[in-house]
Amino acid sequence: MTNAAAMIEARDIIAGYPGREVLRGVSLTARSGEMLGLLGPNGAGKSTLLHVLAAVHKPASGTVVVDGRDVFSLTDRERARRIAVVPQRVEVPFGPRAFSVALMGRYAHAPAFSGYGPEDEAIAADALREAGAIHLAERAISELSGGEQKRVFIARALAQQAGVLLLDEASSGLDPARAIEIHDLLRRKCRQGAAVVIAIHDLNLAALYCDRMVFLKDGRVAAQGTTAEVFSKEVIERIYETSPELVRHPCLGIAQALFVPGSSGDR
Repeated sequence: MTNAAAMIEARDIIAGYPGREVLRGVSLTARSGEMLGLLGPNGAGKSTLLHVLAAVHKPASGTVVVDGRDVFSLTDRERARRIAVVPQRVEVPFGPRAFSVALMGRYAHAPAFSGYGPEDEAIAADALREAGAIHLAERAISELSGGEQKRVFIARALAQQAGVLLLDEASSGLDPARAIEIHDLLRRKCRQGAAVVIAIHDLNLAALYCDRMVFLKDGRVAAQGTTAEVFSKEVIERIYETSPELVRHPCLGIAQALFVPGSSGDR
């Protein structure tokens, strides 16, 4: 499956919930062919920002544009052709097969009243295969482990064939080998033209895969740039209030952070 070239841009986003402002003037751009990592401590606003990018949560002010169009001006079907989302947590219904869940990703492409056809089914099967979940196709989604469910929902997003992929903790619930497989898959999607935005807590995994990083703290952009520019001891110490030691990956030469017990002080 291939993805059309795409770009998504957020401009001066202010957003929150009744009585609580979460995002304070956040701007970012994710371009075709790159993976953008959203990083920051718990409560920094990463998930809220993804919800705004996906048009799930309307900001108090600011705009989100995908391929030159305001995301909130699009119909649900138009938006789903452009943006696919893998949330951090999904309410799992009882009963549907994993294949049926993956097939749901085709709703924006299927004719409104005639249902899914053989091509849609083939695309859903390919998506399950890419996500390493084809062996789960006939199992009920409610019977799967959290990591297995995550792979099925990633397959559902792939089946949309959207140019923008938004993922909230794509590897949560996955063992290290499966996490590497999923991020390798996302890199392939980037090479096919997708723009990938991923909220991620694993700094070292982000450093291995992300082309650029946006660090959020207290709802603001605290640092952003290429991974080489912003993945530094100074930035990590300032964002997370703990002092890491940076070393080079023995095979790839990419910076990795080693955290020292007790370095965060008595907070």
